[in-house]
Amino acid sequence: MASVTIQRPTDKEYASFYAAYVSMVPEGDLLRLLEQQGRDTVALLRPIGEEKSKYRYEPGKWSIREVVSHIADSERVFTYRALRFARCDATPLPGYDEKAWGANSNAHQRPLSDHLADLEALRASTLSLLSGFTADEFGRSGVANGQPVTVRALAYVVAGHERHHVKILKERYLTP
Repeated sequence: MASVTIQRPTDKEYASFYAAYVSMVPEGDLLRLLEQQGRDTVALLRPIGEEKSKYRYEPGKWSIREVVSHIADSERVFTYRALRFARCDATPLPGYDEKAWGANSNAHQRPLSDHLADLEALRASTLSLLSGFTADEFGRSGVANGQPVTVRALAYVVAGHERHHVKILKERYLTP
């Protein structure tokens, strides 16, 4: 992993709608946290089985598979943004409609085991990408969804977004 320490972003480095995600990330080495978090999420979900992975805690809410697909989709978006900004691409990037993506994810066409393998591969890719950035690159910024954001903040958003959804999975989907 990278020898660079990823400093916690200040609240000036991201839009207010990311604040909840960033605040969920504990102090410490972000890359190690992301690595452990990825393992923990897969370990949490692997035993639930294929049938339970279709569970929705309420009509109209995403199933467990759809939540996992959303976590992966979002991580891809956030890391793509981070790569663009780290490379000094000043092109403003649009937002994305996570509800449309969720509705069109075809999450139930793939078994949960495929989604978990995808999460593992994606996290390895995320760690590879982030560990290659320099301190200077982590401080770079761009505009996404109409708001300025730094590469460092996007790395924290990846971690916080997953923590947010894992918390919901534990509270609303996996509680007996």
